Amino acid sequence: MDRSKLPDKWEGSSKYWEKRYTNGGNSGSGSYGRLAEFKAETLNTFVKEHNIHSVIEWGCGDGNQLALAKYPNYTGFDVSKKAIQICRRKFRNDYSKKFIYSGGKKFKTSKQAELTLSLDVIYHLIEDDVYERYMEQLFTSSSEYVCIYSCNDEKPSSDEHVKHRCFTNWIEKHFPTEWVLTNVIPNRYPYDEKEQETSWSDFYFFEKSAKTNEQ
Repeated sequence: MDRSKLPDKWEGSSKYWEKRYTNGGNSGSGSYGRLAEFKAETLNTFVKEHNIHSVIEWGCGDGNQLALAKYPNYTGFDVSKKAIQICRRKFRNDYSKKFIYSGGKKFKTSKQAELTLSLDVIYHLIEDDVYERYMEQLFTSSSEYVCIYSCNDEKPSSDEHVKHRCFTNWIEKHFPTEWVLTNVIPNRYPYDEKEQETSWSDFYFFEKSAKTNEQ
């Protein structure tokens, strides 16, 4: 990729989040307040209605969103060691949850779940190669469903740690027949620059196609 197009002094997505959590920062406003409640309500309903037993989240962050979740079995991955430490400490008595550091070029996993989640992550993946690897992990680690909560456009951003992406184009290109978009749930609190606790993210639910499951 053309690294010259990255923000000045950009050290990488992983280092950005490691520094943010180490310096006392959190996962952002999307994981707190009414946005967190909206996300939890939507996801808990989906898990219950589809009888989901196992969930993987790529980018678990500080675990505040997870505290509202009702998942029978959960694995959270994150590229920040500090975030993993925070989550392990926060949920140390909850044996239905485990947290794994996914940073580093040598990281690999064959773990799968019925549902994989990407919540407010994709637009923070500044580097194209990081984005490609992340999307591959998100879809190959799911046996049935994928849920993405993000914006789905390529509008410019003034924030150095935000790059909007039309991820449905990527999915259509790389998994043209394997995955089907089954539902889009608009944000209950759509982005308004004049109002706090709003978001440009919406819910996108994908299901593995029947033909793929038959193979």
